[in-house]
Amino acid sequence: MLSLAVLLALLHAVLGVTATVGTTVTHDEIAHLAAGRVYNTLGDFRMQPENGNLPQRWAALSMALLQPRLPPLAGNDAWHRGDIWVFGHQFFYELGNDTDLMIFAGRAMISLFSAGTGLLIFFWSRRLFGTRGAFLSLGLFVFCPNFLAHGMLATSDVTMVFFLLAAVSAWWRWLEAPSWPRALLSAAVFALACVAKFSAVLLLPMFAVLALLRLFETAPAGATRGRFSAWVAGAAIGHVACAWVTIWMFYGFRYSAFAPALPGPLQDFYRPWEWMLMDSGLTGSLVTFARQLRLLPEAFLYGFLFVVQYSHQRAAFLNGDYSIYGWTSFFPFAFLAKTTLPLLLLLATGLTVWLQRLADAGAAWRERLRAQLRPAAPLLVLFVIYWIVSLTSHLNIGHRHILPTYPVLFILLGGFGAWLDVKRPTALILVAALGAWHAGESLWIRPHYVAYFNELAGGPANGWRHLADSSLDWGQDLPALGRWLRAHNSGPARAPVYLAYFGTGDPLYEGITATRLPSLPYLPPRAPWYRLGPGIYCVSATMLQVVYSPVRGPWTTEQETEYQRFHSVEDAFLAYQADPAQRRELERKANAAQWLASWEKYDDLRFARLCHYLRARRPDAVIDYTIFVFRLSAEEIAAATGPLNDWSVAIERARIRAGR
Repeated sequence: MLSLAVLLALLHAVLGVTATVGTTVTHDEIAHLAAGRVYNTLGDFRMQPENGNLPQRWAALSMALLQPRLPPLAGNDAWHRGDIWVFGHQFFYELGNDTDLMIFAGRAMISLFSAGTGLLIFFWSRRLFGTRGAFLSLGLFVFCPNFLAHGMLATSDVTMVFFLLAAVSAWWRWLEAPSWPRALLSAAVFALACVAKFSAVLLLPMFAVLALLRLFETAPAGATRGRFSAWVAGAAIGHVACAWVTIWMFYGFRYSAFAPALPGPLQDFYRPWEWMLMDSGLTGSLVTFARQLRLLPEAFLYGFLFVVQYSHQRAAFLNGDYSIYGWTSFFPFAFLAKTTLPLLLLLATGLTVWLQRLADAGAAWRERLRAQLRPAAPLLVLFVIYWIVSLTSHLNIGHRHILPTYPVLFILLGGFGAWLDVKRPTALILVAALGAWHAGESLWIRPHYVAYFNELAGGPANGWRHLADSSLDWGQDLPALGRWLRAHNSGPARAPVYLAYFGTGDPLYEGITATRLPSLPYLPPRAPWYRLGPGIYCVSATMLQVVYSPVRGPWTTEQETEYQRFHSVEDAFLAYQADPAQRRELERKANAAQWLASWEKYDDLRFARLCHYLRARRPDAVIDYTIFVFRLSAEEIAAATGPLNDWSVAIERARIRAGR
């Protein structure tokens, strides 16, 4: 049975990793892999310190066999400033390294953590519900589109899922029956969680709640309650000490983030300490205190503060609305939209049956409830605390951030294992049918797992209306766009291509030659100033919703006035770029920095205004649910960029033609 469980977990990894073949790096992968290679080979920790040292090192271990070249360090501005995005682009696309193999190998390494999560689910479910329940739980996990999407990417998300579940499990096992082997295992897992991702801080309240629950019960054999309390306190101190040593070990037992033998940086981090500490409150004071005493490595402290600072506000998108502080409804909606319908039906059925049985227990319902919840205490504590934090979080950028709660649901659904009995044919057919439907959803969306949305949300074709960024469009489909353009826009009559891309892939590497519209992240060199003309406009879903633009949300009168002011001098912008003589003349009115700032503002305004029109217009093609392709005529461009009345009329006509 165990061998079959291992094979199913490996099947999950194979299904996920092979589905990524033919995609490019997702937005964050280039930073994780490049930083991991720098950590492993150079011992420098300035790059990407906010996303967990362990998963980045682990994903980059595969490069020990590939031996890709790192960019030169001396004289490299990206290296000196700690700019991982530019440095990562150099590493993957400018040195002749085998980019696709590097990405695939890194993903394969991370997929082992996803497979390991599946095995944890299996063992937990077998303990609670027996073998049939264990295989049901594992099967639901194996075919979950969300784990097949993010469990195979070279990021830190699934690594943290694994360690959160493993850590609360190991801690609870020690609380149930204290022993030195169990204490050492729990401390080791907790320590590794601390270098996996900074959300490991959530383990502290989880551990505390579990310890209190256990202290209210009968003390273990051979110990009084007071003595057991002392054991818990001692174990907590041991866990902290183990984590402290492990953190120092992962950072080379060196305080400085910068490796002193390497060419010196212009600054220690991409965002200087002074910038990071501004308005940082109590957290900043604690980090400053730890820096002064060198209690922890500099990169660890910086990464922790980075995560805290960026969690206070971050641009986000939900169902056509925009916010920098998020919504309490964001993660509940994301859960309902991106969880398969059969899984939701199983959860609803299970909850209904459970509540009915509690009601049938009459006056004994409290005893029955206690007896049922106690064995699953660590799972429930993990689930509740994580959801409380998620609901209050201002960081609403991706459904992936609630992935740690899914294993709890898979495990609890193992209770339906008792229904998988030929003596209960109706129940057997119901569970089997929902399980098959769940697997079918996974096979149907393959290989576009990141873009999965269920039928309640209108399916993946309508995902862009609800969520963006890593919930749908993380830059993965740039190669598919390249293949589409080669098939539909080749030969001497090919139309000009305009591209607004959200991601860290390289268009030229994918054979795409295009005028770059506003895109994220920005990578040098700066694109030439340009005029919009007829052609093929390719726009990533996240860019189409202008989620991270300074000009997001409803179009205002002030924005229209500013746009028209810039639009009236568009010829001057282009003359400034093309004609040195006119540039000197124009710089008598405004200096070079003012012209550049004005152009960037105009570029953002013009693109946002264009996207208002494009969102109303039916696309001519959609590449794998994430990149929208529009063939725009000269008349459409004139209307979309011209006077307000023409623009408004064009939008209304587009809506009518699209049936909206």
